[in-house]
Amino acid sequence: MSFKELGLNDQLLRALEACGFENPTEIQSKAIPLALQGGDVMGSAQTGTGKTAAFVLPMLHRLLTNPAKPGHGPRGLVLAPTRELATQVMEVVRDMGKFARIRQATIVGGVPYGPQFRALRAPLDVLVATPGRLIDHIERGSVDFSRVEVLVLDEADRMLDMGFQKAVERIASEAPKDRQTMLFSATLEGGVHDVARRHLNNPQKVELTASTKRHEQITQWAHMSHGARHKQAMLEHLLIDANIDKAVVFTATKHRAKTLAADLAEMGHSSAALHGNMTQAARLRTVEQLKRGKVKILVATDVAARGLDVQGISHVINYEMPMTPEDYIHRIGRTGRAGASGTAITLVSGPERTMMNSIERLTGRRLEQRNLDAVKPIDGDRHDPLPGRGGRGGGGGGRSRNAWSGGAGAGGGNRSGAGNGNGAAGGKSWGRSSDWKATGTGNGAGGAKKFSAPGRRFEGGPGRSDEGRGGPGGGSRPFGRKPGNNGGAKPNTRRSW
Repeated sequence: MSFKELGLNDQLLRALEACGFENPTEIQSKAIPLALQGGDVMGSAQTGTGKTAAFVLPMLHRLLTNPAKPGHGPRGLVLAPTRELATQVMEVVRDMGKFARIRQATIVGGVPYGPQFRALRAPLDVLVATPGRLIDHIERGSVDFSRVEVLVLDEADRMLDMGFQKAVERIASEAPKDRQTMLFSATLEGGVHDVARRHLNNPQKVELTASTKRHEQITQWAHMSHGARHKQAMLEHLLIDANIDKAVVFTATKHRAKTLAADLAEMGHSSAALHGNMTQAARLRTVEQLKRGKVKILVATDVAARGLDVQGISHVINYEMPMTPEDYIHRIGRTGRAGASGTAITLVSGPERTMMNSIERLTGRRLEQRNLDAVKPIDGDRHDPLPGRGGRGGGGGGRSRNAWSGGAGAGGGNRSGAGNGNGAAGGKSWGRSSDWKATGTGNGAGGAKKFSAPGRRFEGGPGRSDEGRGGPGGGSRPFGRKPGNNGGAKPNTRRSW
């Protein structure tokens, strides 16, 4: 089947030809005809399969075919979980609409509001936005959804994982009821199914592959590390490989991404960091440097696990395990894209073996373990603690409520479970099949809070927090942004980074 057989607008066919695309991918050949009928569509496909064009092309076809309503605001609205993914979607919109007069704008965080206000006051064909910043504009009354004909929820599962479900549902409820809605996700189950049930109208499903689909074009293996210094030595050895064209090294925290990128640069590698604390301009500049080859090693958090579409990434190295098995699949999907081959290497410490087992259960395949004889274990080496999300230290009083127990004094929590507070840390217990624990006495005791997978154990210990310091009586919020209040320990809200 060719794109011409799909019945797309001539201007879109011309753009496809100019971009060198002749035949649709499987997700495109199945989703586009359904979308062109005007009904709602739910699609699930492996990353790197052309999913973005599967909704951009029918959306643009509809906008080019139907007359526009008077007024301002967007006719097509695409929600994406991250700035990187929003930028990638907009690039596809520009490529596919290069021979049509498509007016587009991107609304994301990390950039000034002024240009966004001006863009939203004009008639727009396509608006690509992240949920958080778009909600800000809704609250300010600066966006008008009355002309929306097509709503797309891209990477819906990721948006829900990041805590955007209420934002997504509010945005969907603000759009006209007679719109067309397309939802694309790695999985169509759980919360995604609930959102679809409430906001899609009798959608047709295109489910080519579950998220457990094997990446046959990606060679995967693991090296077991015997400590933090041993793991870094293995990474240094691997990066000497002459067969690495471009590589993405994934870390679990922003601090690790920043420091590791700096360490690699000192060793002579052309490396750069990419994480959520960077401004949008800095993130775009870093990605552009990777595309142009000025940066060869990108050290990134999971902000790059979805939405980073750069040709020529030959290797993905998991320096630290992701928080969920599904994120492993998205990480390694940065290589081996569009039919190319790739290599994914995972460095596994002792405490990370549980997550490796979870990944193997999800993917249905054993991760081959290889020896790296050239790098010997280091005497006295110790594993870094598993990264977890920071928790508030216990307040005074020792009360217990809803399985949370307050303790004496205060402990400041950070993602590695260490803290710097006044007094002893308060213990917390929460989560199915989980065991959360904080230990320590006296000044500088750590407050720890376990997050994520059931059955994993985190234990706080003495130490200084890199990201926050507990205050008397209450401890700090995650990352130490505000001091806590006196009183018993309270549940912490889930927070994405």
